[in-house]
Amino acid sequence: MDLTVINEQGQQISSLAAADETFGRDYNEALVHQVVTAFQANARSGNRAQKTRAEVSASTHKPWRQKGTGRARSGRTSSPIWRGGGVTFPNKPNENFTHKVNRKMYRAGLAAILSQLARDGKIKVVESLGIDSPKTRLLADKLKSMGYGKVMIIADSVDDNLWLSSRNLPNVYVVEPHQADPWSLVKFGNVLITKAAVKQFEEMV
Repeated sequence: MDLTVINEQGQQISSLAAADETFGRDYNEALVHQVVTAFQANARSGNRAQKTRAEVSASTHKPWRQKGTGRARSGRTSSPIWRGGGVTFPNKPNENFTHKVNRKMYRAGLAAILSQLARDGKIKVVESLGIDSPKTRLLADKLKSMGYGKVMIIADSVDDNLWLSSRNLPNVYVVEPHQADPWSLVKFGNVLITKAAVKQFEEMV
């Protein structure tokens, strides 16, 4: 698979031959769905909590007498069928949402996403992407000149200048190859990657 190499003006200057094992695989929709879903599930903190009828704040007074009112009998207002009552089967903070995905499957799913992005022309390669000083405007102007608004940047080495310059840009995500995840690749769509990072991906996947 040949990847397009661009300059700082977004113009194509050459092409880079990348390994087909990483950037030329067939797209496996089922595998990609499983990998992305597992990544999102594993990111959940699982700290939601609901109260049982024993935990809600409610009076223990019987709302009305047992018989003679014509209404259904009721013991207390914390009953799950009452508004403001407890939950019958509540969620607790120890709930486990993790999905297990084998390492080989995860890497194959990552390669499938990269391959599809490469076929769609969504991956562009640059020699390097350095910022002289940690200023958001410098990185924003550089990306604008390349024609990017929303982009995921994968650099072989992320220094402080590049990281600090990207923090306040909501549509820019800067990572190193080992930090790239399938959800971000699908979310951002456009990928700007350095030549050295391409080699690192080929060694990883």
